Amino acid sequence: MPLDNLHLIGYSLGAHVAGFAGSHATNKVGRITGLDPAGPDFEGMHAHRRLSPDDAHFVDVLHTFTRGSLGLSIGIQQPVGHVDIYPNGGSFQPGCNLRGALEKIANFGIFAITDAVKCEHERSIHLFIDSLLNEQEAAKAYRCGSNDMFNRGMCLSCRKSRCNTVGYDISKVRKARNVQMYTKTRASMPFRVYHYQLKIHFSSKVNRSEMEPSLTVSLYGTKGESENLELKLKEKIATNRTHSFLLVTEKDIGDLLMLKFKWEETNGWSAANMLKMVSSWWSGDSSADMEVHKIRIRAGETQQKMVFCVKDPEAPKLTQEVTFVKCKDAWRTNSKRAPKRITLENH
Repeated sequence: MPLDNLHLIGYSLGAHVAGFAGSHATNKVGRITGLDPAGPDFEGMHAHRRLSPDDAHFVDVLHTFTRGSLGLSIGIQQPVGHVDIYPNGGSFQPGCNLRGALEKIANFGIFAITDAVKCEHERSIHLFIDSLLNEQEAAKAYRCGSNDMFNRGMCLSCRKSRCNTVGYDISKVRKARNVQMYTKTRASMPFRVYHYQLKIHFSSKVNRSEMEPSLTVSLYGTKGESENLELKLKEKIATNRTHSFLLVTEKDIGDLLMLKFKWEETNGWSAANMLKMVSSWWSGDSSADMEVHKIRIRAGETQQKMVFCVKDPEAPKLTQEVTFVKCKDAWRTNSKRAPKRITLENH
């Protein structure tokens, strides 16, 4: 059999074993898939002493436990293939019980580590099996400079091979440099989710200090709806500035028709927050001054770009849940120009 037709699949330490086998073959094997290759004793080592892109014509890697919640590093963090995919950032995997793992270690000592890390480390295997069982619903990963940028929804483009299929049906893209890709998953099989980027411009007539509100969005499409989804803040909200968010739904809602956006202040009842609230009321600086007129959306799986406008132009203020529907404006982006930032100064 021609070695070009050979596909080696290795898990943990076995990923490096597959790499050694490939490097010792008389001719290059066709493909090696590394499922969360082991990190201890391999992280930072020379390419000849670990799995590397030189070991096969195409090497793809799934990283699922590179920096664990327990402070452990079971899987290798550095990219070691032509394409390295980091589901959920390559660390915490949904559905893996952190509290239960900590309790096992507390009760049974260091010997319980094997069971504690098993879920996240083995998720790489289940993701690959998922790509075989649910071939028509395979997850999609996106090329990105960092996990932080991905979590802001800034890397959902598929132009120039910037996205790829997770698992068996991955496109064999070989670049001069390693390609690092990211994706989100569900807690159980099928793991595929649907990614959206939301670009929201918060405007206000007064110069407000940075805020950390609770933001939720409900999406309504031709196939269903997904309600009360949290927009996770990666930074404080600044007025008169466009912020980018990543939103994920676990089911396919079809073509997006409408969305509802809700802003809630997260002030506690501490003396400092009470003073801040009184000061805001006195100066007229409250969430009622905040306005959102448009929300720009990119759907990762379909690559659709949409602009949504406030349904009721008389009520764009974020005092309650605001409804947005499709408007006729085109998606306006320019990759060479950063978003304009406007700062209002009080004189």
